[in-house]
Formats: sequence, structure tokens, C-alpha cells
Amino acid sequence: VPAMDKQVLEAPAERTFQYQDSLPPLPVPALEDSLKKYLDAVKPFLNQEEYQRTEHIVKNFENGIGKELHQKLLERAKTRRNWLEDWWQNVIYLDLRISTQIYCNIGGPGPYIETYWPPKEGTQIERASVNIWHTLKYWDLLRTEKVAIDRSGNAVLDMNQYRKLFCTCKIPGITRDSICNYFKTETEGECPSHLVVLCRGRVFTFDALHEGNMLNPPEISRQLTYIQKRCYSEPDGPGLAALTSEERTKWAKMREYLIDLDPKNLTLLEKIQQSLFVVCLDDASPHATPEDYSEIARLGLTGDPTVRWGDKSYNSIFFSNGTCSAFCDHAPFDAMALIIMLSYTEGKISENEGKWKGSDKVRDIPWPEELVFTVDQKIMNGIEHAKESYYQKVSDLQLVNYAFTSFGKALIRKKKLHPDTFVQLALQLAYYKCHGRPGCCYETAMTRRFYHGRTETMRSCTMEAVEWCRSMLDPSDTAYQRQQLMLRAFAKHNKMRKECETGKGFDRHLLGLLLIAQEQGLPVPELFVDPAFTTSGGGGNFVLSTSLTGYTKFNGSALPMVHHGYGFFYAVRDDRIVATCSAWKSCPETDAEVLCRTAFQSFQDMLQLTVTSQL
Repeated sequence: VPAMDKQVLEAPAERTFQYQDSLPPLPVPALEDSLKKYLDAVKPFLNQEEYQRTEHIVKNFENGIGKELHQKLLERAKTRRNWLEDWWQNVIYLDLRISTQIYCNIGGPGPYIETYWPPKEGTQIERASVNIWHTLKYWDLLRTEKVAIDRSGNAVLDMNQYRKLFCTCKIPGITRDSICNYFKTETEGECPSHLVVLCRGRVFTFDALHEGNMLNPPEISRQLTYIQKRCYSEPDGPGLAALTSEERTKWAKMREYLIDLDPKNLTLLEKIQQSLFVVCLDDASPHATPEDYSEIARLGLTGDPTVRWGDKSYNSIFFSNGTCSAFCDHAPFDAMALIIMLSYTEGKISENEGKWKGSDKVRDIPWPEELVFTVDQKIMNGIEHAKESYYQKVSDLQLVNYAFTSFGKALIRKKKLHPDTFVQLALQLAYYKCHGRPGCCYETAMTRRFYHGRTETMRSCTMEAVEWCRSMLDPSDTAYQRQQLMLRAFAKHNKMRKECETGKGFDRHLLGLLLIAQEQGLPVPELFVDPAFTTSGGGGNFVLSTSLTGYTKFNGSALPMVHHGYGFFYAVRDDRIVATCSAWKSCPETDAEVLCRTAFQSFQDMLQLTVTSQL
């Protein structure tokens, strides 16, 4: 084929954001369907009398105020491609006044210790440089729209969250925060290209491009070495970043005071806000093995607050022994966008055996510049207070991150079972064993097949799951009975996942009805004040807060939703299941270590069931 014709035959490559405008709007489910699903979901937590009371409340809602609110919601949906988007952003994230860095941020360890980068002192800068370079290459792919579009089966998924990975930052407000995003694709125009580096309480910046070309790893290494040498030979900086871990209103006021103190401070803050991402050079050396990532996971989420910018959408943390972690504000995106980027960089790092195999030529590039803030005693006291309050809160965290290595996705699939459902049911069984009762559970389902879709709640604690758990703990039940009940629980969970992903969940719909009532100044409908609503997890009261972090090498986590709850986040790999479980030490009833070990035991029990009954 002549060269000219060849071009005609090859379809032009898809651009990352090309289908954004053709994605369907987020649907509003039928009221009757949502309420039916809600009733089904509260059943495990109520006795007969309570259930009848709730049924009555739901009926009244459906025929009364609920109908009205639903109509208003449909009206809202007519003028918006995603009726939930602004509400979700504000109510779930930006309106929060607690420390979002502690209670909302997400993060997780890099898996590099399993291959080319075992913990080793003296490797921090070299590894950071290679990692940063591959991350910059990904930023370049996004800028040129060459990142592959995510799909679920044939359905194109919304790619909007990828725009927030870089050049994005949250800004504290007195009553509500805001998010600023400076990312632009090449077609859209200029995009900031500088990095910010935090080290020993100081803040530095340098451009990732020099004369239009990206810095290579030796050049990045030169910049980081310069920063580190200065920090090691001079006094520590004020540690201004610790302020981002404060309660939001306190941080907002402190930030306003900082700007009033010297307008130059605003310029410096903007430099941080606009930066591609933040590189954190952390002096800690967390112990880690491929079976136990607990210490990296814990320090990644709750380490030194003076070397994390809690409001930044991506902090890349490099520890002194060459281990690393990601740490992110949760408001701009959900974990999968980040995980897909990290998986890309991990693939490239492995392809090159953790080394830089290109040129060692270092151009004459400008040295990094320090961002020196004007501070006074009030600011210094504020930083001290932020640190004290931070350490007091995070010292209460119990977090374990273990690998279950007996089997993984390969064997579960071979048994024709869904790996995610497998873990969810094991967790239900584990909670039941540890606490003697069902645990209301939030599992993230994604709604990205819709315009700007983010998540829906899957409530994993179904009647089917509970009946199976009871059977597993009833010595008089046969393996066959248990197996049949397990398969029913699997089927129910799989059906639920499908519904949630196709816009037929009910939690976001109920939230919408509640918010419409609030916006119109109407009294809160009885449905939302009914104890059953809270007992079953509604209003952010889920005892188990869970999510699959994909079938990748990356596992990250968030903290529990409630004081007497757990966070349980897991990655399912071919040969293992890696889970992060968290709880609060000050709660006497919960123990993350015990729940995690019990879940691992449940994996074995479930596999045993498939063997005894020849599944």
C-alpha cells in the first residue's frame, strides 16, 4: 500500500476528551423504584415492628412530599447535564469544616518495593527523579489528548476527572471551599509547567520544562539534590504547609491573614496552587515488605504535615529509604483516575527496570527558587497549633495494609465468581464474626458512563448476604445450604452493581430529594429523620466504608466514615488480594487488625465452600 493510502486507511486516533460532549446526562431514577430499593436495604437492621414503621413512613413519603420533591428534582435535571454535580462537590466536600486533609484525603503506597526498588537508604532522589519524569510524560499525554479513553465494556466513560490530576488545588473559604484548576490541553492553551517541592518545612519551585523541553531525570535529580543539600545544611523552614491540615475555617482565616500581612504571600500561594503537583521529600524511612505495607500506608496518609500540601490534588511523597506514596485531596476526583495514572507510570518504570536509560546530559537550567513567605508570630503560633492538633488526631488512627497471598483474581474467576463481590461478601462475614451483627456497608460504584458522573453507593449488606453469614455461623447448616445462600448473595450484589453503574441506584436520588427540600426551605421529610435511615448507613453513617481500588498493583485508602467504623479498601491482583483496613484506637469495639485477618480467613472459608460442593 502506498504511504499516502495507508494514512487514509488508519482511523485517526481517539482523543482523550473527544466524547465528553456526547455522554448521556445523569438520569433521575423512578421514585417508586428508589424507595423500593431503600426498603430492601434497611431490612437487615430492623426488627419486624421497626420495619413496618419505616414502611409506613416510606409510603407516606411516596404519596406525599416525596412526589413533590421528585418533580422538582426532574425540573432541575432538565437544565443540567448532571443534576448532582454541584451539590455533590459542595455538600460532600467543599462545605465540610473539619480537617479534610485528615478525614477526607486519599492515599496509598507505591508497589515498587516488590520489583526494582526495595527500601534502601540513599536512593530517594534518584528514584524520585525517575518517578517524576514518568509522571510528567503522563501530563504531556493528557495535554496532547493521547491518554486512552476508559471504557466499561463498549460504553465510553467520562474522562473529566483526569483534568484535575494536575495544576489543581482546593482553596479554603470561611464557609465553603473552592477548587481552582489551571490545567489546559495543548489546543486549549498554556498550562502551568512548574513543580513545587516541600522539604524540611521549606517550599521550593522549578520549571519542569526548559526551553520547551521536559527536564530529564538527571536534570530533575540536580534540582532535587540542590534543594535537599540546602535544607540539610540550613535551619528548617516555618512548615507553612501544616496549615492545610487545620479545620477549614481556621485555615481560611489564617490564609487571609497571611495575604494581608504581605501581598507577596498571595503570589507564592498561587504558585503552589497552579503547580503541576507537589513533590514531598520526607525524612521518614517506613519499614515495608510486599506482604505488609502498613507503615508506608500510615505515613502516606498521616505523616509529617509540614511536607504535605493537603489541598493539592496530587502530592507525590518520597521517603528517605526510597519508598513512596501518593496523597490526594478527594474533592476533584475519585481514586480510579489517579490509579490509572499511577499504573501507567509503574508500567514504564518496570519496563526500564527502575533505571533511567537515556542521556545523562544535564543542561544549564536555572536553579530552583525558594518560596519564602513573610510570617509573623501569629502565623508561627498557628503552625504550631496546627501541628499539635494534627498529631493528636492522627495518633488515634489504627491502620494495617496486608497482602493475602494464597490466591487472587485468577482462581476466583476460575470458580466463575466476581472478584469484587467475593471480597465484599468475605468482609460481611468477617464483620458478622467480629461483631455478631450485620454491618451497614458503603461500596463505591462508578457512574462515569454519564456526563461528569462520579459515584453511587452500593449497599453491600443485603438480606441475602446476612442470611448467608448466619448460615456460615450455624453449625447445623450443610455445606450445600451455605453454598446456595452464598450464590444468592453473589447474584444480588452483581445485580446491584449493574443497577448502580447504569444510574439505577437510590442513594444519590434520596440525597437529591433531601437537598431539594433544604433548598426550598421545607422541613426535613420524616424519611430522613427516621432512625432506620441512620442505622442503615444513610447520611454518611456507614460502619464499613469500602472500595475496590481496581485490579492493579495500587491499593490506597481513606479513613473510616464514623468513629465506630472501619475503612476497608482492596486491590485484587491475579495471585493476591491487598487490603488496607483502618479504625480509630479510641473506639473500644473496633480493631482493624482483627477485622482484616478475619476477612482473610473468610476468603479461605469461601474458597472451601466452592471446593466441598464442586463449584
